[in-house]
Amino acid sequence: MQDDPADAIQAPLSPAAHRALAEAEARRKAAAPPTQPPELGGPKGLDPIRYGDWERKGLAVDF
Repeated sequence: MQDDPADAIQAPLSPAAHRALAEAEARRKAAAPPTQPPELGGPKGLDPIRYGDWERKGLAVDF
């Protein structure tokens, strides 16, 4: 069985490391979520990648 680094015992973090983690979390919370423009000419209704078939002019196409 190989050793998993995630299972390794970690040393306690220094106060500076805790401060840096707190600052990074505050920056992530303050950042605006990315916005994407609406898709032009895309499929109507539910997302076909997630929910099944593409349908164009009455023809369904599976992936």
